[in-house]
Amino acid sequence: MYHLRHSQYSFNLSREKSMRRENQSSVSKFLLLGLPIQPEQQGLFFVLFLGMYLTTVLGNLLIILLIRLDSRLHTPMYFFLSHLALTDVSFSSVTVPKMLINMHIQDQSILYAGCVTQMYFFIFFGCVDNLLLAVMAYDRYEAVCHPLHYTTIMKEGLCIFLLAGSWLLSCASALSHTLLLDQLSFCADNTIPHFFCDLAALLKLSCSDTSLNDIFIFTVGGLVIILSFIGILVSYGHIGATILRFPSIKGICKALSTCGSHLSVVFLFYGTIVVLYFFPSSSNSNDQEIIVSVMYTVVTPMLNPFIYSLRNRDMKSALGRLFRREIFFSM
Repeated sequence: MYHLRHSQYSFNLSREKSMRRENQSSVSKFLLLGLPIQPEQQGLFFVLFLGMYLTTVLGNLLIILLIRLDSRLHTPMYFFLSHLALTDVSFSSVTVPKMLINMHIQDQSILYAGCVTQMYFFIFFGCVDNLLLAVMAYDRYEAVCHPLHYTTIMKEGLCIFLLAGSWLLSCASALSHTLLLDQLSFCADNTIPHFFCDLAALLKLSCSDTSLNDIFIFTVGGLVIILSFIGILVSYGHIGATILRFPSIKGICKALSTCGSHLSVVFLFYGTIVVLYFFPSSSNSNDQEIIVSVMYTVVTPMLNPFIYSLRNRDMKSALGRLFRREIFFSM
């Protein structure tokens, strides 16, 4: 009798496991709900976001081209700026094309592998953006506070080391999140209330224990954002102290021309993060999160080329020289 009950229990347990496995394996794709807009507004927003995405790509590629072609811009500051522009294009390209496709063909599905891949590259390029802004702040600190030793400190080897370190740390962070997510099980619900595969939204869909993932998000993600922001604050704190130590109109104007563009991008990038994580709204919090996500995935990468070209004298001069050269050769 005992063996009969035991065998029956084992059979039920194995059947329950197989059913659970079937439920988990049945989640081969997710549904992205997209932006919180009315169906009749889809066409208008498609044209709007397509224009913004094309502006992002063309504007940032123009910055990369200018820095590549103009020898006067072959300095550490513009070396990092060219890689920031490349990161912005990549960061926006991770989410916006898929969102535009979904809006155009009205197909909201994304395969599991595609969703995980999108999440990986979103985290990766987001981390690179954070770290590059901190590295650029350190570069501006050396330029303003140690101008006589700037060229000896910011050598090519150090610039490549800082860039490679940013990419490697970002890769490790994104890979860790991806591997931890791969250990989770997903059950019946496969609807993501977002326009891309956000890690937090995926964790909410999991029927496994996500406490380790949550801890990892707050520790690793928090460290990347907070340490980068602290590095930026410390760098600009020293820059401000140096300017106040020797106050002059010429010095202040030079510091503003050197650091103004970078500071504008920092405020724009971290402002959206502060709104998202430190001022959560109790009502329509998901819609607010989507709007803020649009800000730092679509709007910020689009505005960066305008900020650096309109507020930066060197970039405007390089752009003028490029146009004059093209007009001369065409004539």
